[in-house]
Amino acid sequence: MQSYPLKNNYQPMPGDLAIWFFIYAELAVFGLAFIVYLVIKSQNPEIFEAGQQTLNKTFALINTLALITSSYFVVKAVESIKQDSLQACGRWLIAALVAASIYVLLKTLEYQHLYGLGFHLSSNKFYTYYFLLTMFHYAHVLLGMAILFIILMRNRKRAYSSNDYSMLEVGASYWHMVDLVWVVLFPLVYVIQ
Repeated sequence: MQSYPLKNNYQPMPGDLAIWFFIYAELAVFGLAFIVYLVIKSQNPEIFEAGQQTLNKTFALINTLALITSSYFVVKAVESIKQDSLQACGRWLIAALVAASIYVLLKTLEYQHLYGLGFHLSSNKFYTYYFLLTMFHYAHVLLGMAILFIILMRNRKRAYSSNDYSMLEVGASYWHMVDLVWVVLFPLVYVIQ
């Protein structure tokens, strides 16, 4: 009987274990918030449908594309550092921050527009949940951008190499979580009626 060696295809999760506990906890919080949103929406369909009509779906679609593009740029930054290309890594991180800035700008303009129309947290149940969910996500985007900026600064000081880039992966993992949440949040709040 011939035996065949087992191939070791084990790929460790990027970053470290602590970031994954944090990411799972964050996803659980967002998941619970999404469930509450859906329950309240099912009890108040007219209010939620009317509220959705006031949202800027074009901005939301552009924001979706901006965050997905930003995640792609972060992937390219990690790939670059694995090849010891610090300059390319830096360029990809700058591109990711620029794409994320589009999200921040458009979301800020959307908030200003809604406030200008007189809508705020206490207007009705739709706006309460809309602002709570999207502002919670907005805060995560700002934190993610701060993390990417710190990584960019550390990269400029040559803190990463093909042998040591775990902190870059930690930041990238967090950023991908932020983007994943928006990919769920966008259709939930802006599209599905």
